[in-house]
Amino acid sequence: MGFLDVEKKEGIMQLSGSLFLVLAILSSAAMTIVLKIFKTGDHNRYAIILGNYITCIILGVVLLKDKSLLLKGSLPTYICGGICGVLFVAALVLMQKSIESNGAVMTSAFSKLGLMVPLLMSVVFFGEKPGIFQIIGTLIVLCAMWVINQKKDTGSIKAPLILVIVLIFTGLADSMAKIFDRLGTRDQDSLYILFVFTTALVLTVLLFFFEKRRTGKTAQLRDFAAGIAVGVPNYFSSLLLLKTLSVFPAFIVYTVFSTGALMAVSIVGVALFKEKLQKNQIAGLLMIVIALILLNVQ
Repeated sequence: MGFLDVEKKEGIMQLSGSLFLVLAILSSAAMTIVLKIFKTGDHNRYAIILGNYITCIILGVVLLKDKSLLLKGSLPTYICGGICGVLFVAALVLMQKSIESNGAVMTSAFSKLGLMVPLLMSVVFFGEKPGIFQIIGTLIVLCAMWVINQKKDTGSIKAPLILVIVLIFTGLADSMAKIFDRLGTRDQDSLYILFVFTTALVLTVLLFFFEKRRTGKTAQLRDFAAGIAVGVPNYFSSLLLLKTLSVFPAFIVYTVFSTGALMAVSIVGVALFKEKLQKNQIAGLLMIVIALILLNVQ
């Protein structure tokens, strides 16, 4: 009876973990879709990000069950949250710099390949051992990410070093959730997410005013509305991803999360925005389907 109880409990955990992962994927995809809807022109580029983080913080405070934790969190919660917030903003700034030198296509490709960082970290530092099918599936995903981002007019790489730095910083930012999963406690998940966004907000405020002073560009109500619309799925995507990492190995979670969100955005783009997929994108998505099957083979 005891064995059956344990088995039943594990089954419930895996089911809830799968649900969390699906919802995290949908939330992440919703962020991209909202940004596509709320395209802005010559406004301050940090306005939407600012509205996003403000929304995330408000949600974090409202949904935090034990408000006393705001001042009583553990040291790992504050340290991991602070580092992750800095990495989020640093990765954003580096991507903008890289786009100026290498273009959006190459920068996007390398930022997606940042997936390698948390995958390697989960194996090297956290002792996770993927099977042969998971290894093959992960390699296919990395190749698919590259294939999808290939275009004939990509151009030459003018600053390869910053592309590598973008890959590392985006990867490290993603890895912080797993690091906190190991160092922190489950009852402080919401506080960790709240501190991530608080740190990112402070840095973004500085960038917002620096941009305003440098270019004279201000924000409009539409920008903050877009930020609010992005902030809701952003908050839940981060929280649900963290909860999923406590159930499944990181190399599966990060891979399925990244590829699932990409596929969801592609499907919505074709269905609602009448976008036409290029041959390389179709090939990449088919590779992802194969990879997802392999990742789930026991």
